Amino acid sequence: MVHRCSKAFLLVFSVFSLALINSCITAEKTAYLQTYKDSSYPDESYTPETYRIQPFDHLFIRVTTPDPQWSAMFNTVAAGSTTIGHSEQSVNLLSYTVNQDGSVEIPYLGAIEVAGKTLQETKVILDAALADYISDAAITVKLVNTYVSILGEVNRPGRYPIYKDQLTIFQALSMAGDLATFSNRYELSIIRQTPDGTIVKDFDLTDKKILDSEFYYVMPNDVIYAKPLKGKFFAMSQFPYTVVLSTITTFILVLNYIQSGR
Repeated sequence: MVHRCSKAFLLVFSVFSLALINSCITAEKTAYLQTYKDSSYPDESYTPETYRIQPFDHLFIRVTTPDPQWSAMFNTVAAGSTTIGHSEQSVNLLSYTVNQDGSVEIPYLGAIEVAGKTLQETKVILDAALADYISDAAITVKLVNTYVSILGEVNRPGRYPIYKDQLTIFQALSMAGDLATFSNRYELSIIRQTPDGTIVKDFDLTDKKILDSEFYYVMPNDVIYAKPLKGKFFAMSQFPYTVVLSTITTFILVLNYIQSGR
């Protein structure tokens, strides 16, 4: 009887030890931008592209002139007001939506083609269109829907605003509290909407070559998906170690009691 109990104990202990081994996450699996002996990197990093306007984007367009009446003619809101302090919904109401055909309807100017243009190029186009009405107007063009969505194995998944140009992938992940312990740093996916369609790109965050990738910089409306490691099932944070340890301890006590009573 005792011999059979000993075998059962060894079996349980072996399974428990195997779970411990599988749950270990090495530094190699969690470190970013590791250097590989067979890797070569360019002398200069990739220069990020400027975002180009797409259909259904929201643009905040403000025309400012010395004459408030002229300003009121072209603005969707009263002259002098700002978007500071407004909610996302109210800001969208104060903006122009790019139509499916790539144009925006500006009062008195009609449909202006903006899809595929940068914000600066759009400003130049509006300057030229307004020249027929007034020569000393100052135009402000901003993108309203500047957000990035971060999903999967991160500490704080969610939708985050982009407050700066040239936001890197690592800066975006830091807004979500960094990747979780059991995130697969060898396969991070970015889903990006472009004028030519949707692009899905997988990254290896442990390889420095990512610094030279066109996806190193986050674009508005990007979706970042962090995949889990295949061994997450055996994660130390999820495995019921307390229950297993209590069971083994109880088993040892019972086994000792049986042996002492013989």
